Amino acid sequence: MTIKKGISLALLVIGVVALGLVPRMGASESLLNLLILMFIYTMLATSWNILGGYTGQVNLGHAAFFGLGTLTARMLYTGGCPLPLAFLVAGVVPVVFSMLIGVPAFRLRLRGDYFTIGTLALSQILYITIGNVLPKITYLPMADIQNYQILPRYYIILALTVFTIGVAYALVKSRLGLGLVAVRENEDAAESLGVNAFAHKLLALAVSAFLGGLTGGAYAYYQPSYYFNYTFSPPWSLEPVTMTFIGGVGTVHGPVIGAIFFVLLKEWLVLRVGEYHLIIFGVLFILVVLFLPGGLVEAWERIRRLVARRTTVKATAPTACAGGNNLPGN
Repeated sequence: MTIKKGISLALLVIGVVALGLVPRMGASESLLNLLILMFIYTMLATSWNILGGYTGQVNLGHAAFFGLGTLTARMLYTGGCPLPLAFLVAGVVPVVFSMLIGVPAFRLRLRGDYFTIGTLALSQILYITIGNVLPKITYLPMADIQNYQILPRYYIILALTVFTIGVAYALVKSRLGLGLVAVRENEDAAESLGVNAFAHKLLALAVSAFLGGLTGGAYAYYQPSYYFNYTFSPPWSLEPVTMTFIGGVGTVHGPVIGAIFFVLLKEWLVLRVGEYHLIIFGVLFILVVLFLPGGLVEAWERIRRLVARRTTVKATAPTACAGGNNLPGN
């Protein structure tokens, strides 16, 4: 393990431990709710990034996976199913659904706009269908509502967030991850080198769907009530795209940074401008894509390189001056 990786791992452990200690430090329920929203959005953006960021298959229908996860987990949990099993099935159901989409789509080699439009259309179909079939509001069991506690939900969703980031990190740092990036950069060239583009894209889709469904399960366990079709609505597809691009698409920590930034800015804007915050986020997304395609991660790297360059110049300036005094004629 290199020193850089060791430092990163140490910082990660410290961060997780600190988040675990937050409730023990007398944090208010409003702060815990804010952190839970950050966890859920981090999971959502990370799951989208595996397919959209690393494999280059832009998915504008991620709400389908998220919504199927919420629907499955909610029905199982309210029906008396143990929570761990409900979470597991909530991840598996979107994977099965994704294969019904992914196998024919990737076999037909749908790329770019065709795949994007197809995923968006399927998400909208589910949104309308669920709204017609299940137009009512879903509630947690009465016993859970009466004894609703934020603390166990905080720790469970924190654990799921760590798991999601860990899966993404392990995948992209593996040989399979290199294959995903190769497919993203040039699918034909990757196949000429022996990379099975179909298998890699299908794997990325399955992992993205599973983690998206798991995120939906976490949301279903957290929210006391919501409309069944709400979690299939377009914002749950567009927001992970926005968060990932703001943070840094195709990186492990980009979705985390983007989710934190997104939630904090959204909460601040909603209190001040209301629904107009959607316009602000739209403009922000366009500006990031045009002028900072690497997101906040790229901005930080630029600043770091600039500071390092200036530090190097200052360190070498006295040496240059000293050498100048020894020139002939001085």
